[in-house]
Amino acid sequence: MKLTFKLFASLTDLLPKEARDHAIDIDVADNATALDLIDRFRIPRKSAHLVLVNGVYLDPDERGEANLRDGDTIAIWPPVAGG
Repeated sequence: MKLTFKLFASLTDLLPKEARDHAIDIDVADNATALDLIDRFRIPRKSAHLVLVNGVYLDPDERGEANLRDGDTIAIWPPVAGG
């Protein structure tokens, strides 16, 4: 199945060079989870702070369980610091 995978802030460096606008379209297995993508792109799990699927927050406990669907968009942000 096909998904749109987006990374933001310091995580954008982990996307392949062909990514545009922080995103890349990818093919994944039918039973893929958010955690599978986090591992596939070598994102340290502690750095996958905010994970959204189609704009809906995915709790850390659900990331290895909730199967993604064809056409989904998954977006990941690292922890944000500042003041």
